[in-house]
Amino acid sequence: MNTILKIIGLTRKYGSKTALNNVTFSVEKGRIYGFIGENGAGKTTAIRAITGLSEVPEGTIELFGASDRKSILKARKKMGYLVEHPILSMNETAQTNLRMQQLLYGHKDEAKITKTLERVGLGDVGRKKVKNFSLGMKQRLGIAMAIINDPEILILDEPVNGLDPMGMVAVRELLKSLCNEDGITIVISSHILAELYQLVTDYIIISHGEIIEQISKEELDKKCTSYILIETEQPQKALQVLESCGLKDVEIDGDTIKIHDNVEEKQVAMIMFNASIILTQLTRYEKSLEDHYIELLGR
Repeated sequence: MNTILKIIGLTRKYGSKTALNNVTFSVEKGRIYGFIGENGAGKTTAIRAITGLSEVPEGTIELFGASDRKSILKARKKMGYLVEHPILSMNETAQTNLRMQQLLYGHKDEAKITKTLERVGLGDVGRKKVKNFSLGMKQRLGIAMAIINDPEILILDEPVNGLDPMGMVAVRELLKSLCNEDGITIVISSHILAELYQLVTDYIIISHGEIIEQISKEELDKKCTSYILIETEQPQKALQVLESCGLKDVEIDGDTIKIHDNVEEKQVAMIMFNASIILTQLTRYEKSLEDHYIELLGR
């Protein structure tokens, strides 16, 4: 795998408060990472350190193999970012905002500005001033400013915060396209878990300044598969009957049995009825990303 960002032992304190405590994780090329945590968990603090918006008092940030101060400044030229809210000139057009952003990189390319605005769905805004944009349009312009320099990695802090459902869908599809078609690796922080589930390939979960899990979507899906729960006063007999019917992925805990096999509730009920086993409960449970997250936090 091609690791393009590695964070090792990142620690940040503000007086007696520890904002980040030995934060360590890595980001692989070509994937979309959801950086998950409640408000105040340390997401923005970590992102500001990664993007160079704040100092790193303790720990190491390695970007494209560079970790010393001079090399990482150069490596950050291949990074685009949008932290919290886009900084926009409200009385100017989208084109003028992108021209000013290009100047920061020492470039001037009108064709690239036109192409980037079309890329983020703002190709038809014309001379309309940014102050008259909707919130979703401003967020897309912020993303345009973050990708105007053709970055290889894009860091986004709460880019869908405050958007309506249609705005969220538009930004989600744009980010998928930037990764799949343009090859941009993306790290996106958010606390809107349901939206992230439809977008990301990996999760980095942070709470109280500490990384509590880094997991791929495939691994999470395995943990969050649905199961049928039954309760009976004859659990051992029920287990034997289920196994004799070819069900293999079954676990027992006291009077409770969880069935992870691909089987319907009606089938389980009929198996138990034919074996003269009385059930006191039969329920299908679906474990979501939110459920997994809450379990991790121990709440």
